[in-house]
Amino acid sequence: MKYQATASFLADYRRLSDDERALFREAVRLLNQAYEQRGDRAFPQWPTSLRIRGVQGATGVWEMTWSFTRPDGRATFSFITIAGELAVRWRRVGDHRIFDEP
Repeated sequence: MKYQATASFLADYRRLSDDERALFREAVRLLNQAYEQRGDRAFPQWPTSLRIRGVQGATGVWEMTWSFTRPDGRATFSFITIAGELAVRWRRVGDHRIFDEP
């Protein structure tokens, strides 16, 4: 799945520890795997372990949570189109504080 990253996401990502980055990359691997296995559906059946749902009060913004414990792992994203294909725009990554400005 193609993606873009906002400046906020890139700044957040730089602040993550190596372990947090590895956990995020694993979550993205699961997201991509689900997308590749979606068949004829526009959107896949997302893995329940990623807890993907819409962000309250932020239309078109989605959240992904892969850990509620240390380290708290969350990311926000929106769906966009790149070269005619569904893609993800990563907006924020980190802990629960990212929801202050998703």
